[in-house]
Amino acid sequence: MLYLTLRHYEYVAAIARHGSLSAAAAALHVSQPALSAALARIEAHLDRVLFLRRKGAALALTPQGREFVHAAEDLLAEAARLEHPGEPARRSTRLILGCFQDLAPFLLPRALNALRAALPGVALEIREGDFEDLVAAQLSGACDLALTWDLGLDAAFTRQELYRVTPQAVMPPQHPLAVQETVSLDDLASEPLILSREGLSIAHMMRLFRNRGHVPMIAHRAASLELLRSLAASGEGIGLAYSLPDSRRSQAGMPLSARPLREIEAVEPVVLTCHADPAAGSLTATAMQALSAEFSPTGHRNWN
Repeated sequence: MLYLTLRHYEYVAAIARHGSLSAAAAALHVSQPALSAALARIEAHLDRVLFLRRKGAALALTPQGREFVHAAEDLLAEAARLEHPGEPARRSTRLILGCFQDLAPFLLPRALNALRAALPGVALEIREGDFEDLVAAQLSGACDLALTWDLGLDAAFTRQELYRVTPQAVMPPQHPLAVQETVSLDDLASEPLILSREGLSIAHMMRLFRNRGHVPMIAHRAASLELLRSLAASGEGIGLAYSLPDSRRSQAGMPLSARPLREIEAVEPVVLTCHADPAAGSLTATAMQALSAEFSPTGHRNWN
């Protein structure tokens, strides 16, 4: 029967740090086949997969692997401190939460409060980014879980729907469409539009119009929600966005009106994602439960 030694923990930590068996083997001064065989024995002993092997790509940590590596690094640091009392004390357990950049102002403060209550003593870090950034961060192990949109996530990701959001059309109060309680994609088809610059967001909006037989006119692509709102307030076009602050004025103080889209197919879920399934009772699983409890009962406020 295999018993894990400090050398085994060192192997796993080095593989995670270097991202490949060959680089880790060189750093550890062992052969790559020997390191590969050792990793296979470690995973068999633990009865869990620590790394995903993908042809032509770096090894990717699973959620179980990330937690094991954090614990292994703590153990190695503590062993070094015992051998050398001058070494610094071991670091705290860490959780990295990603969030889609436009959702971050709305979700991250509540998320951090919920996680601190559920995971006392855990060091929390946040990472903002667009959809592709968050996917890459989860695949590489740079992010443990993320709050984002369900835009094309593949089957390797665990996803949990939190709530659904209706997109809003933003315009000056004097615009003719502002007198309606809701607007349709048909109403907006002949209007100049202001969309997010983020690639998948644009593709999603364009697909909604194409499915209705329209080719929309894009007047501007904004890098931020505030720029989108400011351009809409100044009459540059109608802004379309899913995440909007509860305010009737742009950052420059110009008045705004927002009307929800009428089409049910435009409604999109906000999801909590994790690369692969976290182990029951693990840090990541506990975090997912806490965030689900925090956000699932809530809805999204529309304003007009």
